[in-house]
Amino acid sequence: MQIARDANLDLVEIAATANPPVCKVLDLGKYLFEQNKKERQARKSQTKVEVKEIRLRPKTNEHHRGFKVRDARGWLENGMKVKVTIRFRGREVTYPEIALEDLREIAEDLRDVSTVEVAPSMEGRSMTLVLAPTKAPSKKAAPKEKEPSAEKAENAVEEESELEK
Repeated sequence: MQIARDANLDLVEIAATANPPVCKVLDLGKYLFEQNKKERQARKSQTKVEVKEIRLRPKTNEHHRGFKVRDARGWLENGMKVKVTIRFRGREVTYPEIALEDLREIAEDLRDVSTVEVAPSMEGRSMTLVLAPTKAPSKKAAPKEKEPSAEKAENAVEEESELEK
């Protein structure tokens, strides 16, 4: 206690259940501020995974499904998950194999940019499939090829410098 008063700091009990109890001499206000700052930074650095949804019907034709698959490809490349839902109306629910085939085709089309996270399953009057993006190497990591015109310009500059010498 005396050491804490002399240093004009606080005596904080760290582990009360330990034998003997563990205490620390520190500035409590500064300590709480730093803890709060660490928590804020941890929350800021967390990434929220956004889930986009595509809704189809068993009778959706190839052309319209292509638009939806193209959108899903873009979302997956941006790191978002995609939930593909096929909704049944009326007697369509008696033919779930049609929807299952559609979901398999979509998963096959997006195989290069995604993996199946949740397999197709029936939930009431709809069948769903969840696709998660695969980790692809970043485009910045690959070195860029020089354009032929830029290469010719460099060669011309080198030849000029050699001629001047």
